[in-house]
Amino acid sequence: MFFEGKWRKLGAMLVLVSCAMIAGVAGAAEVEMPTRDALVYKDGDRVQGKFIERVNDVIVFQSERFGELRVPAADAVVVMADKPVADKTAPVVAATGKPSEHKTESDRRDEERLKIWEWFSPWVLTARVRDYFGPWHGRFAFSTELVSDTADRSNLALEGHLQRKWESNEVQINGRYDYAETNQLVTTDTFKGAASYRHDFSKARFGLYRPTVEWNRASLRDGVPNEYILLQQEVGVGFTVVAKPSRTVRAGVSANLFDVWNTAPQADHTSRAVESLFEEAELKLPWRMTLSQRGVWYYPISSERDGWENRVELNKKLTETLSVAVRHEIRRNNPNGSAQDYTRLKLLLGLDF
Repeated sequence: MFFEGKWRKLGAMLVLVSCAMIAGVAGAAEVEMPTRDALVYKDGDRVQGKFIERVNDVIVFQSERFGELRVPAADAVVVMADKPVADKTAPVVAATGKPSEHKTESDRRDEERLKIWEWFSPWVLTARVRDYFGPWHGRFAFSTELVSDTADRSNLALEGHLQRKWESNEVQINGRYDYAETNQLVTTDTFKGAASYRHDFSKARFGLYRPTVEWNRASLRDGVPNEYILLQQEVGVGFTVVAKPSRTVRAGVSANLFDVWNTAPQADHTSRAVESLFEEAELKLPWRMTLSQRGVWYYPISSERDGWENRVELNKKLTETLSVAVRHEIRRNNPNGSAQDYTRLKLLLGLDF
């Protein structure tokens, strides 16, 4: 209800673009739904093909690339195709590889065990998620959190991450929801969505666009409840300082447009442009660990004071599908004038795909 004039048009355009992106991802995923069986190993590797039978404790699987495979049932599971091709001449075969009319009690127990595994196994779950999202990769995570801003409190958070790379382009989409209560009082109720598009003009030069939306429904301004919506759009260019398989370092300069819609002390809208410098680092460490970091400094050319943000995350892969991460975030003197400063230390448990 705070959008007026050109801002109403801008908001409508952003909504349409977001819907188009989501529809595109969903449409692509629908087209790429698997019609083949999959043999999923415990380490997350998978092979496409056709399930033949299960003999005792051995799965017989006809793969498309490696021919006939015989794998111990304890090391893998078969995920049947969601849309199997009908074959009227073939008998109906259960997951145990035997005709359904001749299933024994042992066969039924094995079949039930496989069904339970498909529901709770992280490897099978990840395989199904990978099939759905196709070439997109990412993570779904939840966490506990220690926050220090105006008070110390504990939080719970849910978040999702999608990423896809091409030869010269990279797209990332992130979403996060934080909620917390202190003495049965809601202290945090925030949704934050962010996207990033980077285009490499050459091995050293790149351009980026980073839109971010933050909706805070538990904010205080001068002691008065103040719900706000923050839209930040960052457009920048930079150089890749280091580009090696084990480490990447980038730096650049950006122009930022902040739009804020507040509800207190009265409904209003503010807009301002702020310049910034940024740097990014990605390091691959031993023991399947990675370290990522991004820092931004808003220098006071058109604003009264400078501000800065920094985010550091150390990620450790436990398996091909499970990971644990520690993330530290800090924000000081955000140029938009409404977003709260904070320091966050978060533990993340994730499901990678």
